[in-house]
Amino acid sequence: MTIGYATTLRNARMDAISSAATSNALISIYAGSRPATGGASTVVLAQFTMSSSFAPPATSGVLLPNLPVATTGVFASTATWARLTTSSGVFVADMSVSTAAADITLNTNVITVGVAVSMTSARITEGNP
Repeated sequence: MTIGYATTLRNARMDAISSAATSNALISIYAGSRPATGGASTVVLAQFTMSSSFAPPATSGVLLPNLPVATTGVFASTATWARLTTSSGVFVADMSVSTAAADITLNTNVITVGVAVSMTSARITEGNP
């Protein structure tokens, strides 16, 4: 049987992500298979620097990170997953990435060196069954 949490607890768990990310967190975009949570990553395709305020307080168990400015590709490949770290590289979370419904949505999943990449939405959900 799965556990269902009160909305206040779900919000607190999501807000803990903002607290852990701290100011100017990084979201790095990667290709290939996602490793075990927090495991060794592959080559970074693109990296976003988040704002000094990672996200407003969560509501209904949903955290909506503030969208960063566009960045450029530094390695060419197809984006498949993302990692959130502090500005100094301390692991916070691994997430899905796509051009459609995902934790991190990009304008393109085909990253090209020197070409702009935009994060079009970001949504992290603490769901109930």
